[in-house]
Amino acid sequence: MPCPHLPEGFDATDPDLLSTRIPFPEFAQLRQTAPVWWCSQPAGITGFQDEGYWAVTRHADVKYVSTHPELFSSNLNTAVIRFNESIAQEQIDVQKLIMLNMDPPEHTRVRQIVQRGFTPRAIRNLETALRDRARAIAEEARRSAGPDGSFDFVTQVAVELPLQAIAELIGVPQEDRSRIFDWSNKMIAYDDPEYAITEEVGAEAAMELIGYAMTMAAARKECPAADIVSQLVAAEGQGNLSSDEFGLFVLLLAVAGNETTRNAISHGMHAFLTHPDQWELFKRERPATTAEEIVRWATPVVSFQRTATQDTEIGGQKIRAGDRVGIFYSSANNDPEVFTDPERFDITRDPNPHLGFGGGGPHFCLGKSLAIKEIDLIFNAIADVLPDLTLVGEPRRLRAAWLNGVKELRVRTA
Repeated sequence: MPCPHLPEGFDATDPDLLSTRIPFPEFAQLRQTAPVWWCSQPAGITGFQDEGYWAVTRHADVKYVSTHPELFSSNLNTAVIRFNESIAQEQIDVQKLIMLNMDPPEHTRVRQIVQRGFTPRAIRNLETALRDRARAIAEEARRSAGPDGSFDFVTQVAVELPLQAIAELIGVPQEDRSRIFDWSNKMIAYDDPEYAITEEVGAEAAMELIGYAMTMAAARKECPAADIVSQLVAAEGQGNLSSDEFGLFVLLLAVAGNETTRNAISHGMHAFLTHPDQWELFKRERPATTAEEIVRWATPVVSFQRTATQDTEIGGQKIRAGDRVGIFYSSANNDPEVFTDPERFDITRDPNPHLGFGGGGPHFCLGKSLAIKEIDLIFNAIADVLPDLTLVGEPRRLRAAWLNGVKELRVRTA
């Protein structure tokens, strides 16, 4: 197999690279020439004291790694593929307590509890409130637009509905919801110098959010209510979460549920405005397949990682026990072996076996149904209230190592 012709020092987890683009041309080369490729890294720059990781870029291989937790651990080095170089090992170890970074059987125990909050009935119970909220968001964006009709789609539209959905789900009072949003932003923005947020500030925000959630849990244990928090934490020791576990669960929701969905919405709007035929099709027909294609196209999480628990192979490549393995969803979701014309944004694409919610296995996204509902509701509201949106400028991307983030998207309404 020929070697890929990549730029010197290429690393798909480099936040400077991801602040400008997703490296689709390089991913295409890797899929064709070295689908399991060793990426060298100077020791310490990622928070890990090793020399690099294996980049897994084909759809089939990403699924294989995802569905074999006995071979590929989320816990040993966490699922986060790159930390800031200043992070301490103790901070990484604390992250191992989050469900995202657990392995079975502990992961199985916690997931069986928290999935009570994501039943079809629970999602249906949120739908009316979220539909009304989506409409109100679109109407407020139109009212608050500047004299020329322009506004930032990210802050005026995309950010609020995912936050409101999580807050509704766990019963956060309306007056506290802006605090959840602020903490969430600080936790994921420390790599972006524009926000001037340090790793320490991000850690403090995480602790404040955990403390808030633990206070909620303690109150529900003392006085249970007819809400999901009470279902998750009441009667500890009888298959429920401790207050600490609930706090960490809310922390995960604030990033995995809030940030990812808002970025999918932002990328989705940009995709519609740069593919006007698809926007006209959506406004006219509202295909049920739309949200899935938006998630494939956006792939809000570029990559996660696993760590080999034993000597093994991926796609014929030998992997040693202890090696880190990067699974690149952005590459897998553009694999031409799986998707016809993957570079085409097609809201009628069906089937659409994308890995935007993970590659299957124990860590498949618990909140997929809620995320799909949010995307459907917000774009239906936009089509009804802001059907004439046009693009003012290209999106400004977040500097991050594993998120496909958008921090500004200027649009205009007539």
